[in-house]
Amino acid sequence: MMLLRKYMSLLGVGSAQIDLILEKDVLKPGESVNGQFLIKGGTIDQQLQEIECSLVMVDEKTGLEKFIDTVTIAIQTRIQSEGDDKVPFSFQLPVDVPVSSKKISYHFKTKLTFEKGVESWDEDMIKVVSG
Repeated sequence: MMLLRKYMSLLGVGSAQIDLILEKDVLKPGESVNGQFLIKGGTIDQQLQEIECSLVMVDEKTGLEKFIDTVTIAIQTRIQSEGDDKVPFSFQLPVDVPVSSKKISYHFKTKLTFEKGVESWDEDMIKVVSG
């Protein structure tokens, strides 16, 4: 049974999940975004490798995504099955980032990578307002 759970997690079934928790989701250009990544363990212990979090601007008219900036955190830790872990997050919004509108939206796209290349994804919307 343990072997089955191990193979299922390699396929991403029952693997650890990541959730970005932001202190606030309405921000001004140039402001610092703070929060934490909450990592919830899956059905087996897994070795984490890195967290990659990108700020993505979406053109709502065309659906095109533009990556503004990416933060990568090397995280050499083992997450226990059913356990959880918190990793602090901080991101500086560029001062010249356009404000959110009907045409432009923003979200953070987070990827948690485990050894053996398994990944877990999360997306969190933010709103950029004028100063």
